[in-house]
Amino acid sequence: MPLLTVAKIQSLKPRATVYRVTDNGGLSIEVRPTGSKLWRYRYRYFNRANMIGLGAFPAISLADARQARDAARALLRSGRDPSAERQAEHMRRKLATTNSFEAVARDWLEVKRHEWTSGQFEKELARLENHAFPWIGKHPIAEVGVIEIRPLLTRLVKGGHIEQAHRLRHELSRVFRFAVALMAATHDPAAALRETLPARPKQNYAAITDPAQAGELLRAIDGFGGTFPTACALKLSPMWFVRPGEIRAAEWQEFDLDAAEWVIPASRRKLKRSQKESARTLPHVVPLSTQAIRILRELHPLTGHGRFLFPGARDSRRPMSENTVNAALRRLGFDRDTMTGHGFRHMASTMLNELGFNGDVIERQLSHKEPGVRGVYNKAEHMPERRKMMQAWADHLDALRAAGDKVVSIGRKRA
Repeated sequence: MPLLTVAKIQSLKPRATVYRVTDNGGLSIEVRPTGSKLWRYRYRYFNRANMIGLGAFPAISLADARQARDAARALLRSGRDPSAERQAEHMRRKLATTNSFEAVARDWLEVKRHEWTSGQFEKELARLENHAFPWIGKHPIAEVGVIEIRPLLTRLVKGGHIEQAHRLRHELSRVFRFAVALMAATHDPAAALRETLPARPKQNYAAITDPAQAGELLRAIDGFGGTFPTACALKLSPMWFVRPGEIRAAEWQEFDLDAAEWVIPASRRKLKRSQKESARTLPHVVPLSTQAIRILRELHPLTGHGRFLFPGARDSRRPMSENTVNAALRRLGFDRDTMTGHGFRHMASTMLNELGFNGDVIERQLSHKEPGVRGVYNKAEHMPERRKMMQAWADHLDALRAAGDKVVSIGRKRA
């Protein structure tokens, strides 16, 4: 018969030294001088005495302690050591914490950090922090499966963010493959969800390529009523047709107005990090037309004392927002389906090709890499032709601006 009752346990008083009162089947309660009462289970495994703790009374009741004792005795009957099993469970829990999805994902991010620009690293981190960590971050990565991942993707799709859903699934897949390599997981459940996502929407940047509409756009830009730096950025965007990020972060030190050149360093070009940091990667040169130089000389007294041509409205130590040009176009009445900052590249490429300029010259000025073997061996920069083309293009924009509804042609040129 059991020797302990709840009343008896409650009546046990502390003494100067530790003492134990037994129940049966190896269970006892240990009373300490501090007054704490701890459950103990004594047993023999391969003829060796051992004892494990089962918790403290009253948090662990008498019934709970007896149940834990019975579970330990069942392990002994199956040939397993309760103490070893407890240590293994503790290790499993520790590994589960160490190998949580968030912990493994952050390790993966650190491994990849040297391959990315700081901006790319922040984007990858933000995607996980915003769309994954709050829901699956604390889960052991080996226990995260399709059922946990699907809601993350569905949430984005329902919100209309299909491209973001595809990017998140791909990033999750990379984290899981990293975990498999570390033996922290056995498979990549994100891969199984590839076919469940709607097709990516075609990412065509809206652009005006009709000459008459281009003239309307240019006249609207001339009438822009916002800040002078933003007005200058709008006027220069069609002339230069560089990537929006390159123009908004343009620095005065990159310009030589006497040489009529803007030299964009490799570190600011759209390249892989290894290419940005390579001494062999050339900068991108934008020849400056007389019209562009005139605008820059007007802008210099206002922002030339600082770093950026187009400093931020709130903090001049940072460049203007990446949405400034697009917001200005919206203000002028050109919605996102009509014209974008990136659309100036499409406009220039389309119209310059239609005007008969050499395709290689246009592609070089767009800072595009030629595909295939030809791209590896063709290192021609076509600078003389590019200088002529950029001045002719600025002249053509002036003609479009002045033409009204008339169609303008500068003839078929071969730069």
